[in-house]
Amino acid sequence: MGLSAAAPLWGPPGLLLTIALHLALSLSPAQAWAPVHRDYCVLGAGPAGLQMAYFLQRAGRDYTVFERAPGPGSFFMRYPRHRKLISINKRYTGKTNAEFNLRHDWNSLLSHDPRLLFRHYSDAYYPDASDMVRYLSDFAEWLGLHVLYNTTIAHVTLNKDCGAWNGHYFILTDHRGQAYQCSVLLVATGLSVPNQVDFPGSEYADGYESVSVDPKDFVGQNVLILGRGNSAFETAENIFSVTNFIHMLSRSRVRLSWATHYVGDLRAINNGLLDTYQLKSLDGLLESDLTDLAIVKDHQGKFHITLKLFMEAGNQSSDAIPLPQDDNDNFAMRVAYDRVIRCLGWKFDFSIFSKSLRLSSGSELSKKYPLVRASYESKGSRGLFILGTASHSVDYRKSAGGFIHGFRYTVRAVHRLLEQRHHGVAWPSTEHPITHLASAIIRRINEASGLYQMFSVLADVVLLKENATIFEYLEEFPMQMLAQLETITGKRAMHGLFVINMEYGRNYSGPDKDVFFSDRSVGHMEDAWLSNFLHPVIYYYKHLPTEQEVRFRPAGWPLPRPLALHHVVEDFLTDWTAPVGHILPLRRFLENCLDTDLRSFYAARQAPLSMGFSRQEYRSELPFPSPGDLPNPESCFLFALTHQKLPPFCQQGYLRTQGLVGTESLRQHGVESGLLWDSAIMGQRQGASEQQPGDHGPGGHPLAPGPPVSPFNSNKEEL
Repeated sequence: MGLSAAAPLWGPPGLLLTIALHLALSLSPAQAWAPVHRDYCVLGAGPAGLQMAYFLQRAGRDYTVFERAPGPGSFFMRYPRHRKLISINKRYTGKTNAEFNLRHDWNSLLSHDPRLLFRHYSDAYYPDASDMVRYLSDFAEWLGLHVLYNTTIAHVTLNKDCGAWNGHYFILTDHRGQAYQCSVLLVATGLSVPNQVDFPGSEYADGYESVSVDPKDFVGQNVLILGRGNSAFETAENIFSVTNFIHMLSRSRVRLSWATHYVGDLRAINNGLLDTYQLKSLDGLLESDLTDLAIVKDHQGKFHITLKLFMEAGNQSSDAIPLPQDDNDNFAMRVAYDRVIRCLGWKFDFSIFSKSLRLSSGSELSKKYPLVRASYESKGSRGLFILGTASHSVDYRKSAGGFIHGFRYTVRAVHRLLEQRHHGVAWPSTEHPITHLASAIIRRINEASGLYQMFSVLADVVLLKENATIFEYLEEFPMQMLAQLETITGKRAMHGLFVINMEYGRNYSGPDKDVFFSDRSVGHMEDAWLSNFLHPVIYYYKHLPTEQEVRFRPAGWPLPRPLALHHVVEDFLTDWTAPVGHILPLRRFLENCLDTDLRSFYAARQAPLSMGFSRQEYRSELPFPSPGDLPNPESCFLFALTHQKLPPFCQQGYLRTQGLVGTESLRQHGVESGLLWDSAIMGQRQGASEQQPGDHGPGGHPLAPGPPVSPFNSNKEEL
């Protein structure tokens, strides 16, 4: 069932304000505060909210973005506290392809406006957060997005209504008491509540959100930092040059992003404390569960670490509470600290949402993130979607869905789902003849940013048509929703499908992995399945997997076991265009799955490389024809003479629509098959005499008269 087609009146702010005031003054109080209906309500004007607003705007949908701050990107007005982002801004790649360059641009949102690329806002590889605020402000303003600023949504609940497409509307109430009725609710509020661990003395810790960022305030101090993520190391990086020492305490070992391949783990830009720890320059890292500890403040204002069980022995004065060093004089944390800083990350703010929405189950992960399906729709309320950082439970510590360079693509996937569900707009796709299949895959794995950044989460899907002569290509579909592909996309998958994904090696990522071991690189195509670095993997299914198969897939697999599987060998340059190493194995895999020959035959004007196969075969392995290449019907003609089944390339045009230009090799084939006389022998027999009309060669075939000479090539004859 579609949503309301009513469109709001959006004009100059002054006109809109005048209309609103006139209506408010002329109506009764009950009428003035009646719910305002919107098809789509977006909570939050951060990167995810603005990205969704852009797609809704382009599609001409009825929507409003609600933002409590006076401008977009309010999180970046304050965080990170030390202002340096850890999202890279790689301005130079040596490439001009815009899609490829987005692989290395972790800050830009998707739009049609080339001015709105982050590279125009900062020259720094790790930009300042103020540049992000400026970028988001321009994004909202230049694209004319419908954002209500200074509007704090104080409460969100459900209103049952049999007239709604899902049986209910979402009712949003702002701080002024104005209610808004929404058919679809898109929550993009991020993670905004600081994580805290409740233990005796935890109140003595300064929070990351409020601690001083002036290094002068820490000169000559002993500092204890609770936490081991980027905010903890960012804080340490700011002050470790002026402190006596910094100790960092967490329940788990440090997770380095280069080992886990997860961008949310500790990044190299912040890990200076690891150097000073391992090189024994007084700083150090310790592991312990914070809930087992307690902080005691002595009469001099110093902080001591003790065990929680010592505090539970009875109400004692701070000087009388036992300390671990009383029994173990080698206790690592026996020194007193001047400051304790809490840097334990963030969690979602559930406070404004009614329990009827069932956003949390109470589990450990759902205390940090709302409960969502792989489609980013709430498990508790149909029509409620979680976008951006708050949706990261789908791929937590697996991919980049919690960060701009990842969720800009998951937001687009959600929008495509909504377009099909509510407006009958099918998932975007393109159709091509089957001979273009290898080329289409090669292009995507070498250029696509969504596949590259959201590896093992978003995948391209190739749907085969009847008789496998045509295929339909869908981009960036949520892999875990593969069983519902037909419902979500409006497409049919009746004749088989390929799924193209990007993956790291299954045993290559983890906090305890040595990712620099000497034999880490795989270079030979026969060992492609052992590839460690990010590389393309193609799955082939004859039928859509069922929900049961997706749910109970093998451990560590992103999808159920396919009928056939192909790894494209990893490439140091992430350039999968090598004719022999990448394209030939891929084509043969596709041919085996389809039981057909997918080669395209071209007569290359340039000399082929010495790779052990002919010029035409070499050209057939390149992803796209070179500008100087011409269709070569000769190979199709030879196939017609020697094979019962013609390659689709030949079926789809060259034998049916074009004449055949003869060559010396083709003439020789004609002689050997008995279709033509050998001209040298004929010359000896005839001598000076001319052949008479009606003469026949062997087999009863009339000999063709001599062809006219081509003005372009005097050596070619037309048969």
